[in-house]
Amino acid sequence: MSYDELLKRARKQLPEKVFEEDRFKIPKVQAVIEGNKTIVTNFKQIATLINREENHLLKYLAGELATSAAIEGSRAVFAGKHSRYNLQKLLEKYLEEYVRCGECHKYDTHFETISRILYKRCEACGATTAVKPLRK
Repeated sequence: MSYDELLKRARKQLPEKVFEEDRFKIPKVQAVIEGNKTIVTNFKQIATLINREENHLLKYLAGELATSAAIEGSRAVFAGKHSRYNLQKLLEKYLEEYVRCGECHKYDTHFETISRILYKRCEACGATTAVKPLRK
């Protein structure tokens, strides 16, 4: 087989989403302050969209905000008053560190645990990268 034929065959075996551009939009945080609590009303939707467990995302945000947090239905409740801007910046930081592939820069990743080490594996290019464990 020629190089071009091999290249075409290899491209056919890749998932279609590898070739799509600009299909991932960073979700916008919808937050409401009630008393001395901040409630993220679309928390479950965000976790589903970025393909991450709600508890992992919640633990990260609570650690970065240095506060306690809980999941109530489809929303997250954080102790204290936190601006939507700060929550959005923390979400973007989380996406960069725990979701976005370091090789192809796509957001099509999932977590795998191998020998008690957490890795993010890219579904688009197949790259595997160890991720930092969350703070206790």
